[in-house]
Amino acid sequence: MVSPWRLWADRLTLLRAVLGAPVLLLLASDQLAWAWLLLLVGALSDWADGWMARRADGGSSWGARLDPLADKLLISAPLIWLAADQQLPLWAVWLLLARELLISGWRSGSKGGAPASWLGKWKTTFQFLSLFLMLWPKSWTSIQFTVVIHALGWLLFWPGLVLALWSAIAYLRPRSAPDRC
Repeated sequence: MVSPWRLWADRLTLLRAVLGAPVLLLLASDQLAWAWLLLLVGALSDWADGWMARRADGGSSWGARLDPLADKLLISAPLIWLAADQQLPLWAVWLLLARELLISGWRSGSKGGAPASWLGKWKTTFQFLSLFLMLWPKSWTSIQFTVVIHALGWLLFWPGLVLALWSAIAYLRPRSAPDRC
């Protein structure tokens, strides 16, 4: 019998995978508040599905493979919009997306989906924080505060990019075989 925790973890992962398209559509139609809230739901579902998978003594193989892809789909949509809106440099977003494709391809050939490293988890955290701040709706606060929030988000994007590249190198670096006694 499959644990209900594992089933719900997989369902939340699937939900997060499909949230990228509505987030992008909401951003394109200038519905920043709704896009921000959907992004928040996605980020919370990332935390919740991990918690549920741990409660089930590990997630499913399917969930382990879909989880990082779901993060990439959800995070890529607003990054593309921010680049198209010239809030982020296109080259930086392309570099980040190229990293995501490379690591996704590498993971697909790994047994068990190759769980995220601590660098990868920090990268995702910085990316979500950066996006929350850069997408903060202007109607929620004063213009001056919004400008500061957006600037802070822009500044947090760069350590996220560095962590992304650093984690890619760490994932792809050949591991030495354990010494045999």
